[in-house]
Amino acid sequence: MTNFVQRMIGAAKLDVKIYEEVEADKGALGQALGVVVISSLAAGIGTLSGGGASGLVYGLIVALASWFIWAFITYLVGTKLLPEPQTKADMGEMLRTIGFSSSPGIIRVLGIIPALQMVVFLVAGIWMLVAMVIAVRQALDYTSTWRAVGVCVIGWIIQAIIFYPILVAMSGPQGPATMSQP
Repeated sequence: MTNFVQRMIGAAKLDVKIYEEVEADKGALGQALGVVVISSLAAGIGTLSGGGASGLVYGLIVALASWFIWAFITYLVGTKLLPEPQTKADMGEMLRTIGFSSSPGIIRVLGIIPALQMVVFLVAGIWMLVAMVIAVRQALDYTSTWRAVGVCVIGWIIQAIIFYPILVAMSGPQGPATMSQP
């Protein structure tokens, strides 16, 4: 079994074996939580110039809530709506694999350099999306990557429908586009 840092590096390298390992390791939930927290803090540091220190706290809370909600949605979509015959998963497996798929987000700390911020966040976002598809595929025991992509797309739409009204309500008359991004 690999240690926490090795798991984070392996998850960032999109190593399927690491995702299988954390899926099976019921004791890795705390590590997955740690990855989400570190990735969120890296994003907060990367946006300090725009959101200030309060953005760190806000970003952390949103990241933790989003992680749990995202895991729940992908669990339901993947096991109830789009299961393969061998699909067998539980919430713990989803939380662990999805948590580790946040590993590439640590590079967002480089966003503190103003000239790099947009590129770093774009690269991190794409990298994390690919990691998410792998995490979902492994947690749901899929043989089809495209099915995992479908689960992620459907889950993203559902989560957007849930979060958009909340963002609008929290942002006031200016709209959600003016809120700092974690």
